[in-house]
Amino acid sequence: MTHVAIVTDSAADFAPERAASLGINVVPLAVSFGAESFKAGVDLSSAEFWQRMTAPDAPFPKTAASSPGDFQAAYQACFDAGADAIVSIHVAGTLSGTLKSAEIARSMLPGRDIQIVDSTSASMGEGLLAELGADLAARGVGAPEIARILTERAADLNLYVALDTLEYLRRGGRISGAQAAIGTLLSFKPIITIKDGTVEAAERVRTRAKARERVIELLAARPVERLAILYTPPSEPESFREEVIAAMAGGIDPANVTVQVVGPSVGPHLGPGCLGGVVLYRRD
Repeated sequence: MTHVAIVTDSAADFAPERAASLGINVVPLAVSFGAESFKAGVDLSSAEFWQRMTAPDAPFPKTAASSPGDFQAAYQACFDAGADAIVSIHVAGTLSGTLKSAEIARSMLPGRDIQIVDSTSASMGEGLLAELGADLAARGVGAPEIARILTERAADLNLYVALDTLEYLRRGGRISGAQAAIGTLLSFKPIITIKDGTVEAAERVRTRAKARERVIELLAARPVERLAILYTPPSEPESFREEVIAAMAGGIDPANVTVQVVGPSVGPHLGPGCLGGVVLYRRD
Protein backbone atom coordinates (compact mmCIF):
# COMPACT_ATOMS: atom_id res chain seq x y z
CA MET A 1 0.00 0.00 0.00
CA THR A 2 1.23 3.47 -0.88
CA HIS A 3 1.87 5.65 2.16
CA VAL A 4 0.48 9.14 1.46
CA ALA A 5 1.46 11.93 3.85
CA ILE A 6 -0.91 14.87 4.39
CA VAL A 7 0.58 18.35 4.75
CA THR A 8 -1.15 21.66 5.43
CA ASP A 9 -0.17 25.07 6.82
CA SER A 10 -0.87 26.85 10.08
CA ALA A 11 -3.66 28.93 8.52
CA ALA A 12 -5.72 25.73 8.89
CA ASP A 13 -5.91 26.54 12.64
CA PHE A 14 -5.28 22.98 13.80
CA ALA A 15 -4.46 22.60 17.46
CA PRO A 16 -1.02 20.88 17.44
CA GLU A 17 -2.32 17.88 19.36
CA ARG A 18 -5.20 17.37 16.91
CA ALA A 19 -2.92 17.58 13.87
CA ALA A 20 -0.59 15.07 15.50
CA SER A 21 -3.44 12.67 16.32
CA LEU A 22 -4.55 12.74 12.67
CA GLY A 23 -1.02 12.41 11.32
CA ILE A 24 -1.25 15.77 9.55
CA ASN A 25 1.97 17.74 9.08
CA VAL A 26 1.62 21.51 9.59
CA VAL A 27 4.00 24.03 8.02
CA PRO A 28 3.98 27.29 10.03
CA LEU A 29 3.36 30.75 8.64
CA ALA A 30 5.37 33.62 10.13
CA VAL A 31 3.77 36.08 12.57
CA SER A 32 5.45 39.27 13.76
CA PHE A 33 4.71 41.79 16.49
CA GLY A 34 6.91 44.75 15.66
CA ALA A 35 10.51 43.50 15.49
CA GLU A 36 9.67 40.12 17.05
CA SER A 37 8.99 37.30 14.62
CA PHE A 38 7.56 33.85 15.38
CA LYS A 39 6.53 30.65 13.66
CA ALA A 40 2.82 30.11 14.26
CA GLY A 41 2.16 27.10 16.44
CA VAL A 42 5.88 26.41 16.92
CA ASP A 43 7.23 29.20 19.10
CA LEU A 44 3.94 31.11 19.40
CA SER A 45 0.89 29.20 20.62
CA SER A 46 -2.67 30.40 20.07
CA ALA A 47 -2.96 31.32 23.77
CA GLU A 48 0.29 33.33 23.64
CA PHE A 49 -0.82 35.02 20.43
CA TRP A 50 -4.11 36.23 21.92
CA GLN A 51 -2.36 37.48 25.05
CA ARG A 52 -0.09 39.59 22.87
CA MET A 53 -2.87 40.59 20.46
CA THR A 54 -5.07 42.02 23.22
CA ALA A 55 -2.34 43.56 25.36
CA PRO A 56 -2.54 47.36 25.78
CA ASP A 57 -0.56 49.23 23.11
CA ALA A 58 0.49 45.99 21.39
CA PRO A 59 1.76 46.49 17.82
CA PHE A 60 -0.61 45.12 15.18
CA PRO A 61 0.60 41.66 14.18
CA LYS A 62 1.58 40.89 10.60
CA THR A 63 1.60 37.52 8.91
CA ALA A 64 3.84 36.20 6.14
CA ALA A 65 3.62 33.11 3.95
CA SER A 66 5.62 30.02 4.70
CA SER A 67 8.81 29.96 2.63
CA PRO A 68 9.62 27.43 -0.12
CA GLY A 69 12.47 26.25 2.10
CA ASP A 70 10.02 25.52 4.92
CA PHE A 71 7.95 23.37 2.58
CA GLN A 72 10.94 21.63 1.07
CA ALA A 73 12.11 20.65 4.56
CA ALA A 74 8.62 19.44 5.53
CA TYR A 75 8.22 17.43 2.33
CA GLN A 76 11.67 15.87 2.69
CA ALA A 77 10.91 14.93 6.29
CA CYS A 78 7.75 13.12 5.13
CA PHE A 79 9.70 11.17 2.52
CA ASP A 80 12.46 10.39 5.01
CA ALA A 81 9.77 9.02 7.37
CA GLY A 82 8.62 6.59 4.68
CA ALA A 83 6.00 8.45 2.65
CA ASP A 84 5.74 7.50 -1.01
CA ALA A 85 3.65 10.55 -1.92
CA ILE A 86 2.32 13.77 -0.39
CA VAL A 87 -0.95 15.67 -0.65
CA SER A 88 -0.46 19.27 0.46
CA ILE A 89 -3.61 21.32 1.21
CA HIS A 90 -3.36 25.08 1.66
CA VAL A 91 -4.97 28.41 2.37
CA ALA A 92 -6.50 29.99 -0.73
CA GLY A 93 -3.87 31.22 -3.17
CA THR A 94 -5.84 34.46 -3.45
CA LEU A 95 -5.33 35.15 0.27
CA SER A 96 -1.69 34.15 0.81
CA GLY A 97 1.54 33.37 -1.02
CA THR A 98 1.76 30.09 0.89
CA LEU A 99 0.35 28.01 -1.98
CA LYS A 100 2.96 29.45 -4.34
CA SER A 101 5.71 28.57 -1.85
CA ALA A 102 4.44 24.98 -1.79
CA GLU A 103 4.53 24.84 -5.59
CA ILE A 104 8.11 26.16 -5.66
CA ALA A 105 9.13 23.58 -3.05
CA ARG A 106 7.61 20.82 -5.19
CA SER A 107 9.80 21.91 -8.10
CA MET A 108 12.82 21.61 -5.80
CA LEU A 109 12.09 17.89 -5.33
CA PRO A 110 11.85 16.59 -8.92
CA GLY A 111 10.56 13.10 -9.42
CA ARG A 112 8.56 13.09 -6.20
CA ASP A 113 4.78 12.66 -6.12
CA ILE A 114 3.60 15.86 -4.44
CA GLN A 115 -0.01 16.86 -5.09
CA ILE A 116 -0.94 20.44 -4.13
CA VAL A 117 -4.54 21.45 -3.41
CA ASP A 118 -5.87 25.01 -3.18
CA SER A 119 -8.61 24.85 -0.54
CA THR A 120 -10.01 28.20 -1.84
CA SER A 121 -10.69 28.79 1.85
CA ALA A 122 -8.90 29.46 5.14
CA SER A 123 -8.86 28.35 8.76
CA MET A 124 -10.75 25.09 9.21
CA GLY A 125 -11.99 25.38 5.63
CA GLU A 126 -8.63 24.00 4.60
CA GLY A 127 -8.51 22.05 7.87
CA LEU A 128 -11.64 20.02 7.08
CA LEU A 129 -10.20 19.14 3.68
CA ALA A 130 -6.96 18.05 5.33
CA GLU A 131 -8.94 15.86 7.74
CA LEU A 132 -10.79 14.29 4.81
CA GLY A 133 -7.46 13.78 3.05
CA ALA A 134 -6.06 12.00 6.12
CA ASP A 135 -9.12 9.72 6.21
CA LEU A 136 -8.71 8.85 2.53
CA ALA A 137 -4.98 8.22 2.94
CA ALA A 138 -5.68 5.88 5.86
CA ARG A 139 -8.02 3.91 3.58
CA GLY A 140 -5.25 3.45 1.02
CA VAL A 141 -6.43 5.94 -1.60
CA GLY A 142 -3.59 7.18 -3.83
CA ALA A 143 -2.30 10.75 -3.81
CA PRO A 144 -3.64 11.84 -7.25
CA GLU A 145 -7.12 10.56 -6.37
CA ILE A 146 -7.05 12.23 -2.93
CA ALA A 147 -6.08 15.53 -4.56
CA ARG A 148 -8.86 15.16 -7.12
CA ILE A 149 -11.47 14.45 -4.44
CA LEU A 150 -10.34 17.32 -2.21
CA THR A 151 -10.32 19.79 -5.11
CA GLU A 152 -13.86 18.70 -5.95
CA ARG A 153 -15.05 18.81 -2.34
CA ALA A 154 -13.72 22.35 -1.84
CA ALA A 155 -16.94 23.45 -3.53
CA ASP A 156 -18.87 21.90 -0.61
CA LEU A 157 -17.19 24.12 2.00
CA ASN A 158 -18.77 27.17 3.56
CA LEU A 159 -17.41 29.45 6.27
CA TYR A 160 -19.46 31.92 8.29
CA VAL A 161 -17.96 34.02 11.08
CA ALA A 162 -19.58 36.89 12.96
CA LEU A 163 -17.06 39.64 13.65
CA ASP A 164 -17.14 42.27 16.33
CA THR A 165 -15.69 44.80 13.88
CA LEU A 166 -14.30 45.02 10.34
CA GLU A 167 -11.28 46.97 11.55
CA TYR A 168 -8.96 43.97 11.72
CA LEU A 169 -9.79 42.89 8.18
CA ARG A 170 -9.04 46.45 7.07
CA ARG A 171 -5.73 46.60 8.92
CA GLY A 172 -4.78 43.21 7.49
CA GLY A 173 -5.49 44.42 3.97
CA ARG A 174 -8.39 42.05 3.31
CA ILE A 175 -11.02 44.77 2.78
CA SER A 176 -10.90 48.45 1.92
CA GLY A 177 -11.02 51.30 4.38
CA ALA A 178 -14.31 52.42 2.87
CA GLN A 179 -15.91 49.02 3.49
CA ALA A 180 -14.75 49.05 7.10
CA ALA A 181 -15.92 52.64 7.63
CA ILE A 182 -19.43 51.87 6.35
CA GLY A 183 -19.77 48.97 8.77
CA THR A 184 -18.55 51.10 11.67
CA LEU A 185 -20.76 54.08 10.89
CA LEU A 186 -23.87 51.93 10.63
CA SER A 187 -22.99 49.90 13.75
CA PHE A 188 -23.20 46.61 11.87
CA LYS A 189 -22.04 43.27 13.24
CA PRO A 190 -20.73 41.78 10.01
CA ILE A 191 -20.91 38.11 9.09
CA ILE A 192 -18.16 37.15 6.67
CA THR A 193 -17.74 34.22 4.33
CA ILE A 194 -15.15 33.14 1.75
CA LYS A 195 -16.28 32.66 -1.83
CA ASP A 196 -13.87 31.55 -4.54
CA GLY A 197 -10.97 32.50 -2.29
CA THR A 198 -12.27 36.02 -1.56
CA VAL A 199 -13.44 37.36 1.81
CA GLU A 200 -16.96 38.74 1.45
CA ALA A 201 -19.66 40.11 3.72
CA ALA A 202 -22.38 37.45 3.83
CA GLU A 203 -24.75 39.63 5.86
CA ARG A 204 -24.81 42.62 8.20
CA VAL A 205 -26.95 42.60 11.33
CA ARG A 206 -27.45 45.12 14.09
CA THR A 207 -26.57 43.27 17.28
CA ARG A 208 -24.21 40.58 18.50
CA ALA A 209 -27.15 38.38 19.54
CA LYS A 210 -28.75 38.60 16.10
CA ALA A 211 -25.39 37.88 14.45
CA ARG A 212 -25.01 34.73 16.55
CA GLU A 213 -28.54 33.63 15.69
CA ARG A 214 -28.00 34.25 11.96
CA VAL A 215 -24.67 32.39 11.85
CA ILE A 216 -26.37 29.35 13.38
CA GLU A 217 -29.07 29.52 10.69
CA LEU A 218 -26.49 29.80 7.91
CA LEU A 219 -24.35 26.93 9.20
CA ALA A 220 -27.35 24.64 9.69
CA ALA A 221 -29.15 25.44 6.44
CA ARG A 222 -28.09 22.22 4.65
CA PRO A 223 -27.16 18.67 5.74
CA VAL A 224 -23.56 18.69 6.93
CA GLU A 225 -20.87 16.01 6.89
CA ARG A 226 -18.26 17.81 9.02
CA LEU A 227 -18.45 20.92 11.22
CA ALA A 228 -15.73 22.99 12.86
CA ILE A 229 -16.75 25.68 15.34
CA LEU A 230 -14.41 28.68 15.24
CA TYR A 231 -13.93 31.37 17.85
CA THR A 232 -11.55 34.04 19.04
CA PRO A 233 -11.22 35.03 22.73
CA PRO A 234 -13.09 36.15 24.74
CA SER A 235 -15.96 34.36 22.94
CA GLU A 236 -17.13 31.13 24.58
CA PRO A 237 -17.78 28.40 21.99
CA GLU A 238 -19.34 25.53 23.91
CA SER A 239 -22.95 26.71 24.16
CA PHE A 240 -22.70 27.94 20.56
CA ARG A 241 -21.55 24.46 19.51
CA GLU A 242 -24.58 22.86 21.15
CA GLU A 243 -26.96 25.34 19.51
CA VAL A 244 -25.48 24.71 16.06
CA ILE A 245 -25.68 20.91 16.48
CA ALA A 246 -29.30 21.18 17.67
CA ALA A 247 -30.21 23.24 14.61
CA MET A 248 -28.50 20.98 12.05
CA ALA A 249 -30.74 19.81 9.24
CA GLY A 250 -30.67 16.02 9.29
CA GLY A 251 -28.46 16.00 12.41
CA ILE A 252 -24.72 15.40 12.59
CA ASP A 253 -22.50 12.84 14.28
CA PRO A 254 -20.82 14.66 17.22
CA ALA A 255 -17.62 12.82 16.30
CA ASN A 256 -17.54 14.96 13.16
CA VAL A 257 -17.71 18.22 15.15
CA THR A 258 -14.61 20.01 16.39
CA VAL A 259 -14.03 23.29 18.21
CA GLN A 260 -10.98 25.33 17.21
CA VAL A 261 -9.67 28.65 18.44
CA VAL A 262 -8.51 30.78 15.52
CA GLY A 263 -4.75 30.98 15.83
CA PRO A 264 -1.87 33.30 14.95
CA SER A 265 -2.06 32.88 11.17
CA VAL A 266 -5.69 33.99 10.74
CA GLY A 267 -6.45 35.74 14.05
CA PRO A 268 -4.87 39.09 13.08
CA HIS A 269 -7.47 39.47 10.32
CA LEU A 270 -10.49 38.69 12.52
CA GLY A 271 -9.68 40.20 15.88
CA PRO A 272 -11.14 39.28 19.28
CA GLY A 273 -14.76 38.38 19.98
CA CYS A 274 -15.55 36.34 16.85
CA LEU A 275 -17.80 33.31 16.65
CA GLY A 276 -18.70 31.09 13.71
CA GLY A 277 -17.82 27.92 11.92
CA VAL A 278 -16.98 25.98 8.79
CA VAL A 279 -19.17 23.29 7.27
CA LEU A 280 -18.45 20.61 4.72
CA TYR A 281 -21.83 19.82 3.21
CA ARG A 282 -22.95 16.28 2.57
CA ARG A 283 -23.04 14.79 -0.88
CA ASP A 284 -25.90 12.32 -1.17
